[in-house]
Amino acid sequence: MVAVANALRLLGSALGALGGALVFVEFFQMPNYVEYNPEFQDYRIETNRADVREHTWIGRIGGLCLSLGFALLFVATFLG
Repeated sequence: MVAVANALRLLGSALGALGGALVFVEFFQMPNYVEYNPEFQDYRIETNRADVREHTWIGRIGGLCLSLGFALLFVATFLG
């Protein structure tokens, strides 16, 4: 039973680390409604309610991996 608990802890930690990295990447993406013009060193913002997206699949998968990692660590705590 201890081996199963340790395996779940390792898997939970790995999923949490992967999810954290994906959420980190999500935070540093430039939104699709911001455009940078290097000639003038200027940012331009054009918003249209239909075109704005708040989150990408990278962030969603990262959040799912984080939650699964914490769930596995929680289960491993009760097993070992």
